[in-house]
Amino acid sequence: MRAWRGGVRLALGPVRRQAVLAALVLRAPYYVTYQQLLDDVWGTAPPGTGHKVLPSYVHALRKVLDVPGTGAGGSVIHGQRGGYRLLPGAVRTDVDELAEEAAGAQRAKTAGELDAALAHGGRALDLLRGEPLPGLPGPLAVAERARLVRQRRALLQDRAECLVLLGDHAGALDTLQAAPLAQPYDEPLAALRMRALYGSGRQAEALAVYGETRRRLVEELGVEPGEELRHVHQAVLRRDDPRLLGRTVRAGTADAVAAEHAGPPGRPAPGDLDRASDAPDRGGPRRSSRRRNELPGDIACLVGREKDLALLTAPVSPDAVSVMTVDGTAGVGKTALVVRAAWALADVHPDGCLFVDLHAHGAAHESVTPQRALRRMLRAVRDGDDTLPGGAREPDPVDDDGGPADGLEDLVTAWRAATSGLRLLLVVDNARSAEQVRPLLPAGPGSRVVVVGRQRLPGLDADLRLTVEPLGTGAAVGLLRELVGESRADGEPGAARELARRCGGLPLALRIASARLQSRPSWTLAFLAGRMSDDTRGLVELRAGDRSVEAAFRVSYDQLGPGLRRGFRALGTNPTARFDGFALAAMLGGSRDEAEDVLEDLVDASLVQQPHPGRYRLHDLVRAHARRVAGEEPGEAAADRDAVLRLYTAAGRLASDWGPGSFPSLTTGPTAAGSSFAGWREASAWLSSVGGELVDVVAFAAAGGHADHACLLAEALVDHLAGHGHHHECRAALDLALACSDAATDRRLPAALRNCMGLLDVYRGRFRQAGSWFAEALRHGRAAGEPREEARAIAGTGIVQGQLGKTEEALSALDRALRLADGLADDWLAGVSHCNIGALLHQQGRHEQALRHYTTALALAERNGRPRTISSTLCFVAEIELALGRTEVATSLLKQAVGLADEVENPPLRAATLSRLAAAEHTRGNLRSAVDLHREALSTLTPQTSTWLEMGVRIRLGGAYAAAGRHTDARREFRAALSLPGARDHAREYRMAHDGLEATGAARPPGA
Repeated sequence: MRAWRGGVRLALGPVRRQAVLAALVLRAPYYVTYQQLLDDVWGTAPPGTGHKVLPSYVHALRKVLDVPGTGAGGSVIHGQRGGYRLLPGAVRTDVDELAEEAAGAQRAKTAGELDAALAHGGRALDLLRGEPLPGLPGPLAVAERARLVRQRRALLQDRAECLVLLGDHAGALDTLQAAPLAQPYDEPLAALRMRALYGSGRQAEALAVYGETRRRLVEELGVEPGEELRHVHQAVLRRDDPRLLGRTVRAGTADAVAAEHAGPPGRPAPGDLDRASDAPDRGGPRRSSRRRNELPGDIACLVGREKDLALLTAPVSPDAVSVMTVDGTAGVGKTALVVRAAWALADVHPDGCLFVDLHAHGAAHESVTPQRALRRMLRAVRDGDDTLPGGAREPDPVDDDGGPADGLEDLVTAWRAATSGLRLLLVVDNARSAEQVRPLLPAGPGSRVVVVGRQRLPGLDADLRLTVEPLGTGAAVGLLRELVGESRADGEPGAARELARRCGGLPLALRIASARLQSRPSWTLAFLAGRMSDDTRGLVELRAGDRSVEAAFRVSYDQLGPGLRRGFRALGTNPTARFDGFALAAMLGGSRDEAEDVLEDLVDASLVQQPHPGRYRLHDLVRAHARRVAGEEPGEAAADRDAVLRLYTAAGRLASDWGPGSFPSLTTGPTAAGSSFAGWREASAWLSSVGGELVDVVAFAAAGGHADHACLLAEALVDHLAGHGHHHECRAALDLALACSDAATDRRLPAALRNCMGLLDVYRGRFRQAGSWFAEALRHGRAAGEPREEARAIAGTGIVQGQLGKTEEALSALDRALRLADGLADDWLAGVSHCNIGALLHQQGRHEQALRHYTTALALAERNGRPRTISSTLCFVAEIELALGRTEVATSLLKQAVGLADEVENPPLRAATLSRLAAAEHTRGNLRSAVDLHREALSTLTPQTSTWLEMGVRIRLGGAYAAAGRHTDARREFRAALSLPGARDHAREYRMAHDGLEATGAARPPGA
């Protein structure tokens, strides 16, 4: 701590006294209680005399800081019973200047005023030279040191980004060298360094930064890089200059700020207000003789809203009235944010700051009409003069709403005349409609209106529309630390994160949870988080006195129309966190367009979020509330649940290459035949949009005890999930279904699910495990008298035997399965059997016979019309054509197969078809093309790709390298194939890789 008066350095005394002063400075302008001072400076080891030690420290500080002769009443440190505070305006502090400059830098950067951002940021960094608070004791000093280090890093990163956008890439790199890493895998810093390196013409170094960061993330955290870093990596690879180096529109920051503070030409500056108010009346609008400020008090804790504040406080045109709307779900902290912004803007609105609460979300008798609001505001700007237009007197404020018209037009005219020469800041809270707000808009140029409410107001012309989102986990934990105390939160970091997550980042929920913890000192954060582990119980816990998260949600729900309330209840039974119009349409029994209209209206009511166009979600706590209100109508909820589960099952069946005919009929209903979808492509695209949440749908059905739904759904999803390489999700869905299959009324399902398990293991190349599943399926199928499941189990057994080298047994089983499939008219099973018989005949060199089976399978696939099946069958036909020496025909077929794989966006199929096309190019002698295609196939593989498929691609690539004389590269691929997880389970491929190693001069590994 250092201090000066008039340029003379002051001696502040021992470090403990300095720490007391630091606590007063850092917590200014608020009073700091004795206990808080003791906690800040002494932590868990307070002095034996307790707070009695503090007056001696404060007395010594007053002697140093105050002008000699100043009494206690005029001291810069003001005391009251129980605490002290540093008086606002009594001293200048570097932390206040730092906050001001950092906020200015953020506002300028957000507005695209990069030079101004650099200037503000440079001044902020100048204040952060050296270690903050070196040597000062106490928890507060420790926390402040860490905070200031983080702030310095953030300022340096923002400065570097501005320099990149301005084209000064060398300067950006120099700045980044000074930015301390948050950790060795700091992704935002890595992304920024990559952009700066790329802008300096050092593309290779930029890619190396990505590689090193990814290595650390994978090895140390077990995760892949985040979306932003991956996008920057792809942009560097593509040389995407606009994405990496795009310029931000720049404005004259100084001029804009000056205009914001000066107002329109001819208006007095804030410093001239007193002189202006004393000037004689020239007949224009009467200016208030004193500046009126009706803003509510600012709250002490506002965390994680820096970007929103920067948007709300950015300069606006001095020649017009600027309107901003702020919306968000109940409890998200809209009013607190706007009040903080309003206080920051108060000085640039010299004619007053007005606050009007329309009480739109309170009881009906509490709502404020535009007439009442206008009368109150007219009294405010007229210094209490309550004369109404036309000379009438203001009615009794207890009953001032009058009739339906009540002179609204005259009041609006009077309001606009009264404000035409004023520059006001008006905050309108709890607005519900544009019609409420339009009459309240002032007329004075340079005035600013901020409208706050849960309902979005598209009918109101606005310069800025801001939706306040729940806090991220980090910011939510930060608010929790402020509310319950840093030592208490930091003592249970894991529980603090869990509690923040349970509160869903809603400041109201965090404040209520904190109030419960403060009133129950024996409770730990983990204890409260445990009480909130159940969603329904969690809402009950978030209640303190007259404050309740659920009550806030209930008000929003009660104010909806009947149709929207019905839609909201339906969402309470939806099984996934994210959804679209299809799911709601199935539950409501209407069209997708009608359902999306309901969803859009719920978005405008801030009950539903829209993270992406056409995709919606409920906040976790809102979702829990939706489930509770859905439970109030149990019959309706049960029908909704059945409808949405039938929709998912119908979509899976329609999207499956097996075809809907390969499944027994569903329960009758509009979604039973998949009529919600235009065809299999739309159904497949819809399932892909749901992604990993498909498993959640099966879990939802299983957890609710709906065994038939769970089993039918898991079966329907197998081909979609496994065929797209989502093996882990497929296995999870089948595990959930198998666990409840014995409770299903459909006795076909135990056999069907075991056949699905076997098929999944075939996809993964785990043939022995697949054989066990097919054996169980055969036993269950025969016991239940299910010929289709019996036929599939026999076909699966034949596939497994063929892969394990038991050719004759395999041919016998597949021939039997083929006869059964023909009797069942199961084209998919017949095609699979023909393909596998053809593959076995091919291995025996019986090419013409194999070709006949492949050709039959291709005809069946083309009749079914599914590109994935056609593509994979074309690959089989092409392999025979290669074996027969017809390379041109084979190449043409494989190009068709690649095109079909691209059409269905299927990574495993694309990899397989590309690798086979590469093999054809190899046969034709086009080794360079073969290598390129194999490498492209490798780049298509994902972490979910089966070992079997990847081994095949790497072995063929190794063969192409060897033929080109690149033996080192060939050996690398053969070794990579051998080192894959479970490689020994694939005897044929394992042997081929070893043979490749030997052929390229490597010694056979021991035991091979």
